[in-house]
Parts: sequence; C-alpha cells; structure tokens
Amino acid sequence: MSDLSPQPSKLGRIHSQRLRAMYRSAGWPCLDTVEVELLVAGLLERVASSAGMETVRVTDAGLKHIADSLMRNRAALDAHEALVQRVAGEQARNDRIVYTSLALRAKPAEDWLVMRPDVFSIRNTTVEDYVEPIIHEIKVRRADLLSDLKKPEKRGGYMALSSEFYFVLAEGIAKPEEIPEDCGVIVARNDGVLERVRCSPKRAARLGFATWMALAKAERLRGFDEPTPGL
Repeated sequence: MSDLSPQPSKLGRIHSQRLRAMYRSAGWPCLDTVEVELLVAGLLERVASSAGMETVRVTDAGLKHIADSLMRNRAALDAHEALVQRVAGEQARNDRIVYTSLALRAKPAEDWLVMRPDVFSIRNTTVEDYVEPIIHEIKVRRADLLSDLKKPEKRGGYMALSSEFYFVLAEGIAKPEEIPEDCGVIVARNDGVLERVRCSPKRAARLGFATWMALAKAERLRGFDEPTPGL
C-alpha cells in the first residue's frame, strides 16, 4: 500500500506560515486541515501535558522545513531586487527619471488604494503633458504572479497612476497569453536581455498633486552619466 501522506516538499506557503506561527506560539492546536496535513507530514507533533491538555510542537523536521522556506524566500527576494535594479537601470539609460521605493495613492474605483510599484518612471521633460508615467511590476515567482492576477483592483490602481503598465516576468514563469491584454509584457531573459513581447496599451494619464508631492519627497535612481560625489 502506497504512502499517501503529504510530503514536506509538496506543502504550500500557508503550511510554512503556520509552522512559523506555531514555533512562536504556545502551541495551542487549531484543529483545521492545515494542521492535520502538518501532523501527517511529521512537521508537527502532538504533546499531552500532565494536566491532560494537548498542544502541538514543531518537530526537528518542521524546523528544517522552516529554515528551507526562509532560504527560498531570501533567494526570491534577492532575485526580485536584482531584476528591479535591472529594469530601473534600463529606464534610466532611456533618459527617464526613475523611482523604486514609492508609496502612491490611487483611486481606480470607489476606494483609495496605497500602491507600491516596483519601478515607476517619468520622462525627463518640463512639459506636464509629456510626462508619460510608466510602471513596471516585477515577478520572479509564478505563485506571486498568479496572486497578483487575481487582484484586478491592484492592477487598476497601477493603471490609474500610469500611461503604460508592464509586467516584467522572469523567463519561464508564465506565457505572455496568461497576462491580461490591457497589460504590457516584458520577459527578463536569462541571457540578460529585457525582451518586450507585448507593448502596453497607452492611456492618457495626468499625475495628481499628491503624486507630485510623493515624487518630490522620494529619492530617485541616479543616472549612469551623473558624476559620483568625491570623484
């Protein structure tokens, strides 16, 4: 008879989050399916106290699973940040003013949203109508991309702030046809090329006063042709 218990490598993000929560907690059981799967996989174990109360505890295998998931998360964050800098540098070389750590407010529908675009850039111009704000949203993991695609309100917020919106995908995580038609698609190839496989539809976009204030307070990415202080 085959072993049908879930393997640690097949468990998802919610299981890793529960393990970390259990490691920090007193171990009171949740009695749900996530806990059942962790118990069957050997990452949690039940512990009976002398008073007859039962708690759950992270096993040594569970600790290893936590450590492995943290290493994967750090690797994904490093890859994400590297691609952010790659895209930002490309925009700066195109003589655009680039920001990578912005928090902007947008109102695509009834409610205000706080948007945090990975790369936000505007044209280097003195004419407001020619600013042409562009947002690039970076995705290096398929799970993160699929999560974003389920949030049309988030996508709408980015589009409310930009005249063009692009998903930048690490090579191999998705096909261009999986991305909605109202978004542009750029594939970050493993050979270092940023290949634009679908142009973003262009929309009329004027930046509001709150956005201009956020840009004024933020630090932009310095261009590659600017002198370095002290040299």
